[in-house]
Amino acid sequence: MRKIALAALLGCTALPALAEEVNVYSHRQPELIQPLVDAFQAETGITVNVAFVDKGMAERLVAEGDRSPADLVLTVDIARLLQIVEAGVTQPVQSDVLEANIPATLRDEGDQWFGLTTRARIVYAAKDRVADGEVTTYEDLASEKWKGRICVRSGLNDYNVALVSAMIAHHGEEYAKTWLEGVKANLARKPDGGDRDQIKAIAAGECDIALGNTYYLGQMLADPEQKPAADAVRPVFPVFEDGGTHVNISGVAMTKAAPNKEAALKFMEWLASDEAQAIYAETNNEYPVEPGVKRSDLVASWGEFTPDSKTLTEIAALRPAALKLIEEVNFDG
Repeated sequence: MRKIALAALLGCTALPALAEEVNVYSHRQPELIQPLVDAFQAETGITVNVAFVDKGMAERLVAEGDRSPADLVLTVDIARLLQIVEAGVTQPVQSDVLEANIPATLRDEGDQWFGLTTRARIVYAAKDRVADGEVTTYEDLASEKWKGRICVRSGLNDYNVALVSAMIAHHGEEYAKTWLEGVKANLARKPDGGDRDQIKAIAAGECDIALGNTYYLGQMLADPEQKPAADAVRPVFPVFEDGGTHVNISGVAMTKAAPNKEAALKFMEWLASDEAQAIYAETNNEYPVEPGVKRSDLVASWGEFTPDSKTLTEIAALRPAALKLIEEVNFDG
């Protein structure tokens, strides 16, 4: 502003308008969204600045208040999205494009958040040690037949908390606690690492099955160094006894401060476009939210599944109860 004012006072030629930009706080791993950022920038000329915020995103936005540079937040897990909305740091977005491209079940009724991809929480199973049909339900993971055969990352991880929340939604807290104790008793080792590490542990013979998200298997199969481990497992889509396969989302919301609101809306709408949804599918092996956009050939080869009927908002509301149970049984201990 000082340079522009000085140019006007001196009668100099006006400076060119500043280029459009969008500032994003992202909980998603940078490599997962970079292909989208690159494509959007190339198509629109709008610069996208991404800050990776691993923890405390809602608290950071609250502390920054109206001075926040962030226009959008990109995050995973419905509970994280709702946490940000409930912190009062987002604003509703009315967009015909978003409404047309994103099913109503995957966006907020009040237009505060919008799902961009879905992912299933599945079982990775050793091809040579787990028979077809041996894994059927999430409830069965507490069966004694799996004693010493299960690997999993921390129970406090968002993806596992969401799964426990879904178990509570289906069966209540008492059942979910007993189930957690049963799964813990069946662990081959203490919870450790990420989803990719569970696949590596199966390949190394440390366990026979593990919980993980679908897209991690796809990413490993595309990586020459990790492919041998990924080739040792196959994806299995368990269901709840009275429902379907547990799914979660990645999503976006516009901040209340949003200094670049117009450009931010363009990026949001682009992320819901056929082009961006195809990038999500092909590059990240995620499930597009937009009906009609094809899955990657790899994901399609894994077959169809029926998503669970419990709503994401219902599951997210049970997150505090799920955390309490995970700590009560000392799942990671």
